[in-house]
Amino acid sequence: MRFEFLTSTPLSPTEGSGTFVALDGLTRGLRDLGHTVAIRPLSARTGFHTLDRWVYNVRVALRPPAADVTVGVDLDGFLWARRRRCGPFVVMLKGIIADELRNERGWVRVLLSVQARWERSNTARADRVVVPSRYSVSVAHDVYGIPDAKLAIVPEPIDLADWRRRFAEAAGARATRPTVLSVARMYPRKRLDDLLRAAVILRERIPDAQVRIVGEGPESARLRALHRELRLGDGAVLLGEVTRPRLAVEYASAHCFCLPTVQEGFGLVFAEAMAAGLPVVACRAAAVPEIVEDRRTGFLVSPRNPGELAAALETLLMNENLREDFGRAAAQRVEAFGLERVARRFLETLP
Repeated sequence: MRFEFLTSTPLSPTEGSGTFVALDGLTRGLRDLGHTVAIRPLSARTGFHTLDRWVYNVRVALRPPAADVTVGVDLDGFLWARRRRCGPFVVMLKGIIADELRNERGWVRVLLSVQARWERSNTARADRVVVPSRYSVSVAHDVYGIPDAKLAIVPEPIDLADWRRRFAEAAGARATRPTVLSVARMYPRKRLDDLLRAAVILRERIPDAQVRIVGEGPESARLRALHRELRLGDGAVLLGEVTRPRLAVEYASAHCFCLPTVQEGFGLVFAEAMAAGLPVVACRAAAVPEIVEDRRTGFLVSPRNPGELAAALETLLMNENLREDFGRAAAQRVEAFGLERVARRFLETLP
């Protein structure tokens, strides 16, 4: 079967974030099963992403896909889909834009509102809408009015073989000081400010503890200013973007993982951390409880609560046996998200 994926998301883990990583994993899983897969990328960029997405979709409409199955990622394909003559057309919602914008402000929120209208149009014209979680089913139904019969759940895939190879290459002793790792694109919804405030409390209880945050984004300057304001010193380190090999080292040397996000359609970084055998501290919000099992693979706490975050992190950092138990369960849990399993599940959803 021939697939063509339409995506105006940059094809790199740095700029494309979890959307690119998940799409890359699914397409490789489909190829491994013998299918032909093409990705039509964003070819021209102005630096104004909303405009880039519009231009991308105009070009798709002018040069229509000719595959057996066309897959539009998020809003992509919405102009072509108005006049399409071949099918089926599947829309994959990675992060539902109408949901994401609730945690944004100013012009970012305005522009995302425009993109959300395009995404809603795309889902209305699709034969099937694939989402990564039960949470996303509920949101897609509520904000876009998509009927349940049109929706299907396919979790995000993770390349376990590749990550395990990287972890083996990075193998060594855990960090000498109690270490918490976080990995995120710095958006407001990730609530990394809560993690920095939790780091202040944690440092009072475990003086040599360190929080290490990988990533950049719109919140970078504000978070660095907050770091200075809180006088965290090396109690928290903002590492910026790192290479994939360096990220593997960070996973392999940490004692636990924490991301207090309050809006997540899936949360691929949780799966990466679990593949590394790390227990997770996260919030009881959005799709996170579908990935992180409370008191089995980690701890779930109340959203926007640095005190609860710090208490859960302290419990893990002070209890090696508990970390090992949660870490083993996490490594088993993540098997459900392997490339081939997810690719097969995606094929089963096709109309």
